[in-house]
Order: sequence, then structure tokens, then C-alpha cells
Amino acid sequence: MRVPRYIKTPTGYLMVLRMGDNAFAELTKLAKAENVPAASVTALGFAHATFGYWNADRKEFDAKTFSNVEMGSIVGSVAWKDGAPSIHLHGVAGDSNFNAYAGHLLDLEVGTGSMEITLVVHDKKLERAVDACIGANVLGL
Repeated sequence: MRVPRYIKTPTGYLMVLRMGDNAFAELTKLAKAENVPAASVTALGFAHATFGYWNADRKEFDAKTFSNVEMGSIVGSVAWKDGAPSIHLHGVAGDSNFNAYAGHLLDLEVGTGSMEITLVVHDKKLERAVDACIGANVLGL
């Protein structure tokens, strides 16, 4: 039996993920299932996190993965692109030596423990599109 991953709240949803869950996949499932037009995201928890730093010259991310970190802060948004949810997250993670890492999140798997995610839903459907000047997805209003 699958454990419920989220509940409805007065402002959106509260999601609690468990070890091994992929935050991007679960947020995508929620956005599709509940037809979320757009949302702001905040979260915290334990993770294996892949961060990306945007390389403007190459128009792609330089990536680095950190395992067994504690996500002290995750912020972002849910919008749509080409008919599918588009999840955009940034975060700050700390390791057992109290080193911190931050940036754009490319992948986020829940590590030991759990991850709590709050979505504040917006009433207008928002879309992302590639900005030709920078070659990256940008949220449209």
C-alpha cells in the first residue's frame, strides 16, 4: 500500500516525502493530479542533491552532486512548459562538517529521514519558455 505523499491545505498542499523519493517526480505527479496552475515552493529535509551552476557561455549547467546532506532551505516554483509541469528549485545544503552548498537544483532524492514541502498555489496558470538571449527557461507572467 502506497503511503499518501500530500494533503490539501487552505493555501495549497503539504507534501511529506520519504527516503528514496524523488522530489521533482513527486511534485510533477502532484501538479498533474491536482491540476495546479502554478505554485510557490518551500521545503527542507535530508537529501542527495545535484546542484547546477548556469554556464552562460555554453548555455548549460555545470553539475555537482552531494550525498547525505541536509537541505536547510529549498525555494522555487511550479509552472508549465509544453503541456507538462515545470519545476524550478534552488536550495542550500549542509554536510556533516557544516560546509554549505547552494544553487539551482537539477535533481533531488530524499535521503535518510524525510522532506517536507509546502506549495502555495496561485490561481493563474503560469508558463515557462526559453529566453533566446540567455538560452534558459524563464517564468512568464
